[in-house]
Amino acid sequence: MAVINISKLTIKEANELLHSGKISARELLEMHRAEIKESNNTLNAYLEIFEDAYDAAEDSDIRLKQGSEPRMLEGIPIAIKDYILIAGKTSSAASRILESYVAPYNAFVINKLREAGAILIGRANMDEFAMGSSTENSAFAVTRNPWSLDRIPGGSSGGSAAAVAADACHAALGSDTGGSIRQPAACCGIVGLKPTYGRVSR
Repeated sequence: MAVINISKLTIKEANELLHSGKISARELLEMHRAEIKESNNTLNAYLEIFEDAYDAAEDSDIRLKQGSEPRMLEGIPIAIKDYILIAGKTSSAASRILESYVAPYNAFVINKLREAGAILIGRANMDEFAMGSSTENSAFAVTRNPWSLDRIPGGSSGGSAAAVAADACHAALGSDTGGSIRQPAACCGIVGLKPTYGRVSR
């Protein structure tokens, strides 16, 4: 495995390393998985880690070796806020009410990520039903700020922000009605982007 400090890599830089063959999608995924194993019991950034991420990484590596048409997010591990639907996977909105709910279809943005070659690494914790600004209101676990465990990571997309700040993924999806991407990004010292209304489906 290449010796690479993932915390210093932008998505663009990681993408360039993948396409140059200096690192594989599986290696990049395993680096993030190692961070998750080390930190998630404390941070509770994730509610679930997807084992089929390895299958997606293998598919990316095959495409990369074959020299297929480059995709913008090929092999990039991305966390998904727990109420964005992924077909066949639990989508609980961090609530006991929905803890057994399995999504029957993909959200539009999930299809777009997969078309771009992204690796879906896991479900990120959040305030229950996105009602909160600290991610202390999840029904399953309180998410901690990676920079200081006695501080909040913000919310409601606090699990997504904490995962990125902890190098437990390269990027993450959140959602933002009144600051739920921007506020946790600020709390965790990362970049958070709220797209212009209509750029992605509600």
